[in-house]
Amino acid sequence: MAEHLENSHGDNSSGEYGGHTPVEEHDARNHSIAHPGRHNSMSAAERARRNANAKLANPLAGFTHAELKNKGANYVKKYAIGDAEDVRAFELGACLAQDPARYDSIDGLTREELEVLRKEFTNRWAQPKLMYVVIILCSTCAAVQGMDEAVVNGGQLFYTPQFGIGGKDSRSTWLTGLVNSAPYLCCAFIGCWLTVPFNNLFGRRGTIFITCTFSALACFWQGFVNTWWHMFIARFCLGLGIGPKSATVPIYAAETTPPAIRGALVMQWQMWTAFGIMFGYVADLAFFKVPDTSHVTGLNWRLMMASAMFPALIVVAFVFMCPESPRWYMSKGRHFKAYESMVRLRYNKVQAARDVFYMHTLLDAENELAFEGQNKLFELVTIPRNRRALIGSEIVMFMQQFCGVNVIAYYSSQIFIDANFSEISALSASLGFGIINWLFAIPAIYTIDTFGRRNLLLTTFPLMSLFLFFTGFSFWIPDDTMHTARIACIALGIYLFGIVYSPGEGPVPFTYSAEAYPLYIRPLGMSLATATTWFFNFVLSITWPSLQTAFKPQGAFAWYATWNLIGFVLVLLFLPETKGKTLEELDQVFGLPTHAHAAYGLRQVPYFFKRYILRQHVEPERLYELDEGVDTGDTGYDHDTEKNI
Repeated sequence: MAEHLENSHGDNSSGEYGGHTPVEEHDARNHSIAHPGRHNSMSAAERARRNANAKLANPLAGFTHAELKNKGANYVKKYAIGDAEDVRAFELGACLAQDPARYDSIDGLTREELEVLRKEFTNRWAQPKLMYVVIILCSTCAAVQGMDEAVVNGGQLFYTPQFGIGGKDSRSTWLTGLVNSAPYLCCAFIGCWLTVPFNNLFGRRGTIFITCTFSALACFWQGFVNTWWHMFIARFCLGLGIGPKSATVPIYAAETTPPAIRGALVMQWQMWTAFGIMFGYVADLAFFKVPDTSHVTGLNWRLMMASAMFPALIVVAFVFMCPESPRWYMSKGRHFKAYESMVRLRYNKVQAARDVFYMHTLLDAENELAFEGQNKLFELVTIPRNRRALIGSEIVMFMQQFCGVNVIAYYSSQIFIDANFSEISALSASLGFGIINWLFAIPAIYTIDTFGRRNLLLTTFPLMSLFLFFTGFSFWIPDDTMHTARIACIALGIYLFGIVYSPGEGPVPFTYSAEAYPLYIRPLGMSLATATTWFFNFVLSITWPSLQTAFKPQGAFAWYATWNLIGFVLVLLFLPETKGKTLEELDQVFGLPTHAHAAYGLRQVPYFFKRYILRQHVEPERLYELDEGVDTGDTGYDHDTEKNI
């Protein structure tokens, strides 16, 4: 059910559409969604917003090489960055920053410099050793988060009876949910909102160091508690480490990596978080048979809960081996330090100068185009283009939780025990889910840009619903006469769910939210998206034990299976495709009225049936068309730095 976009490039680098906006051109050329009552020209405010977005897309568009060289040289002199070699680097770097892909048109580059620039496109993973240290740091941070979330899966089997909350009565189920959900409550209401002040005060590395220290101490603390409320406090403090870290690490990755690998590295956050979840299950299984001592009751679960501190300590030990984010230095007016940091992360000074100069120019453009006197939160809701991006982002963030995945991530061992698995078998089965979740997150790096965000969700939501129904209904298989079939079907349903979740609702929500919003309002949109996913993570975690007791496993799994069907309808009607679209094209996509896209979604149902079921040759409807003279302004820098703020 793919959407098709005809994109022709012309010579108009200003980003104007022959006197018409993309939406006006679309209405004129596609009568099926034309709106005769629409005015022929956009408002001055809307035109200003779109012009601002276009300027942020490439603030160097339209300058000659001579002008760019002069700008580069003046930048070096203004901030006293270096010597004659650095002046040359910034002169050439400024020209490269306008269009990195046209490196062979820049005069003055040496053979070695040209070879390095060519490798950015022919062998994008050929990077300096220090860049791989940064990649390892970001991957380990993701694993820290996954392990922080997962060890409770096995630990709760033992600490809930010890704390007197292991029963099926209402008090026990709600307190179990409250304790397990404590970190996500903290993330939603405190942790996420500490990201900006922490980053302003301590920088990216400092924030990562502090949050991983919080994580390590909170995990260690969990191993020494003796009451449910003490465990709640320790886990609530764990949220102070999870929340700011989950927002800061992708920012740090985007600000230090070259454009060629930026998107792939940001995508790997999901993969290595899944790896951390799997490793949490490994720890649960490893400490399962540890016996109590004469002075310690529950030593096994204490070791499980405390073991999550070790990857955090690894990060704390080597985070300062990596350079600070050049963009953070620049935001503090420390341009020479920004250049020094970037030089350490690139093969040569021309590469570093290119990225630093572009970063500086983009920050200047953002400052010039600040909408003074306008409330961005107000614009997020009142401007139709922004509101449609908000709706799409909130749908995928909400459904990332209400698809039911974290029910399995946090409670799978208890679910398997309720299916009459032994404790050791339940932990082993949970490890199987963790392995599947990680392995099938790896191809998501490829599938998300091949099949598209919307298509992946439209394919995986019905399958996730089917497998959750299958899992829940498998609890009706008689245990006394068909025990093996019962546990096999329950495990199979959960594993199949993990297989289809990993390439769909796993990576799509953060990727979609990061690209849907216009650049000038993206930080606010991403903050809201992050808070949304943590809040509903909390809701899911606190309610599952009581939901399972009240509805039985059959009804509880059917509840989330039904939500997956609702998610399918919401995506079909209200979620435009964003794959491979430039900023101008996204303005057009989200400029389409909501009811028009919903009608298009409904028309896709018979199209899909005819083409893929009846195998008829049916031409797909082209919902968006650009004017033939449009230059999308896509110059190789896709602003992933902005996408992850």
